[in-house]
Amino acid sequence: MTQLSAANYLKKILLAPVYELAIETPLQPLEKLSKRLNNTILLKREDLQPIHSFKLRGAYNKLAGLNDQQKQAGVIAASAGNHAQGVAFSAKKMGLKAIIVMPRTTPEIKVCAVQAHGAQVILFGNNFDDASIHANELALRHQYTIIPPYDDPDIIAGQGTIANELLQQNANIDKIFVPVGGGGLIAGIAVYIKQLMPSIKIIAVEPEDAACLKAALKNKSPITLDKVGLFADGVAVKTIGIETFRLCQQYIDDVITVTSDEICAAVKDIFEDTRAISEPSGALAIAGIKKYNAQLNFENENIVAILSGANVNFHGLRYMSERCELAEQKESILGVTLPEQQGAFFDFCQLLNGHAITEFNYRLNGRQEAHIFVGIRTPNGTKELTPLIQKLVDCSYFVSDLTLDEMAKLHVRYMVGGVPFQGIKERLYSFEFPEDSNALLKFLNTLGKQTNITLFHYRNHGAAYGQVLAGFELEDHQMPNFTKHLEALDYHYKDETNNQAYQFFLTHVKS
Repeated sequence: MTQLSAANYLKKILLAPVYELAIETPLQPLEKLSKRLNNTILLKREDLQPIHSFKLRGAYNKLAGLNDQQKQAGVIAASAGNHAQGVAFSAKKMGLKAIIVMPRTTPEIKVCAVQAHGAQVILFGNNFDDASIHANELALRHQYTIIPPYDDPDIIAGQGTIANELLQQNANIDKIFVPVGGGGLIAGIAVYIKQLMPSIKIIAVEPEDAACLKAALKNKSPITLDKVGLFADGVAVKTIGIETFRLCQQYIDDVITVTSDEICAAVKDIFEDTRAISEPSGALAIAGIKKYNAQLNFENENIVAILSGANVNFHGLRYMSERCELAEQKESILGVTLPEQQGAFFDFCQLLNGHAITEFNYRLNGRQEAHIFVGIRTPNGTKELTPLIQKLVDCSYFVSDLTLDEMAKLHVRYMVGGVPFQGIKERLYSFEFPEDSNALLKFLNTLGKQTNITLFHYRNHGAAYGQVLAGFELEDHQMPNFTKHLEALDYHYKDETNNQAYQFFLTHVKS
């Protein structure tokens, strides 16, 4: 790949013909969030593009620069999300043949969206890497032109047109927060901004479980992550681009990572100010602003967040709604042991001293004590929760703070009360299942016949992968053989047997 100078990138951005198809999106003040943070927060509304994502800019800029022979041959791209729609929409407007290779695990809503733009969809493999390899094979076989998702100068320049708009809309900017997946968006914005107004800080925002840029900066070169989280699927990239990394290394000022719960809270913040519903990756920048501000406590600045897209799976809203309060610690989850006697719950509620109970799950465990899963409204976060827990402990209650326990929030809250019969030796595992019709059958064929399944809990959140919790009856001598079958299954898994939420609610042995 040819490396362009900053001056050449500036020229390519200024001459990019993206407005033949894309629109200039508004820069909208977030009044409620601005008041909370004591800064002026401005949201760049890329969700208002025709495909509800900034990806249209780069895709169209790349297609517009193809020669006649390349256009006649047709284009191909591998994508499970917004890049696919950008290429398909652009190709349709230009009258070009477009083939999009998508993993078989891609949600149907995204497949249908790409097909609606007139592209041919080929479902191949169980992940992006499989789809990408197949797309390159097809390109070589049929002489299609590959349209890469981010690591390409024309793609980068197309995305950089956002920066040109920003300076025309408001040149009095102190910081710009940009979501990062492969790096095309932030590379285009950074290389443009730093040529014209280098005093503006460019802050990259990544999910904690998909921080490929942060890892590359630490390594001083692109590095491939072993695994990435899929909640913010639009930025679930294992390796930052080579050219995008070069530009990021030279022009960005800082990187911050955020949790899935913090992203959920940011989706809510955007909705409360705009009534727009962002996709998880689209809300990354707002999550980053809140966390960065909490760490550095800056005030009276003009801060821009890029809302990169709004192609959210509707079924995923349920998950985000459940998690957003936990992100800001406005709700806390506790496991509490109560004496099994009349009036015990009433006495417990009195000790809460007016704190609202948001959730209460219980089932009889014995005649001596009861174990409850309780959600409590804590508007002031840990400042409120810490003394409350101490108060309960002082009154001889056993309390476990489960607010940050992922398994408690994802599974156990729906399963409280189920314990195996006495004497069983159970081990618990969490799995990520691809959303594929054969995923469960593969699981049962590989593991189900090898040992007795004692627990199975699954809940779909509209993502490409489902979260599964399963228990197995296993003696120590069975573990080596069982571990071999886990590796053969090739699903990401984790031993959860010692998890405190599991020990508290789902076993006979209490730690």
